[in-house]
Amino acid sequence: MSDHWSLKGKKALVTGASKGIGKAAAGELEYLGAEVFRVSRDFRGTGGMKCDVTVEKDRKKLFERISNDWGKLDILVNNAGTNNRKQILDSSKADYEELVDLNMTSVFEFCRLFHPMLKKSGHGSIINVTSVAAQTSVGTGAAYAMTKAAIDQLTRYLSVEWAKDNIRVNAVAPWYIRTPLTSKYVTNDEFLQRICSRTPMKRIGEPDEVAAAIAFLALPASSYITGEVLAVDGGFLKYGF
Repeated sequence: MSDHWSLKGKKALVTGASKGIGKAAAGELEYLGAEVFRVSRDFRGTGGMKCDVTVEKDRKKLFERISNDWGKLDILVNNAGTNNRKQILDSSKADYEELVDLNMTSVFEFCRLFHPMLKKSGHGSIINVTSVAAQTSVGTGAAYAMTKAAIDQLTRYLSVEWAKDNIRVNAVAPWYIRTPLTSKYVTNDEFLQRICSRTPMKRIGEPDEVAAAIAFLALPASSYITGEVLAVDGGFLKYGF
């Protein structure tokens, strides 16, 4: 295998890694040779730890663990997140704050926290998981879309600000993917038909398809790509009329 297509010797941290896209991404990075540290609120087993990414104390504890075990970090995948499909007039302040804390603030803080270790790598790569909802209305809550749009912009800004530190910053923006978060929607035949009717490829995506895009953005093969938000959406954003 060409070195361009290998992550052998790389150290990767994946948040929200116990299920869905995060679990698939961790597996894909590992398959390509990376040593992966998995993080989630309900993590069990070895090769990771429990961490509520919205809690500063937990973030610092994780940083200390990675710092002590590895001393540097090559790949950071900010995947942990949630959705709330309430209309804005039906949403409470608590609903709003939950989305902001998990989808937006945690990503901002993880980027800041792990910057020194990514810089030490000499070829650091951050991949943020956002959503097509950041770019167009998909019928989900406005607060969710707002948090994802903020991460799109953070991705662009950090790609410029941290280029001097040899840190690339990119994002992937999925459409409907078959995960626990979407299960009650994509198993509804009428709703699924609506989704597929607006998707040129006429189907929803699978976690491993998003994971492959995440892995590509972590690979040396993408070494001249930074500041991009890569849609993994079956053509949804290009549909038009």
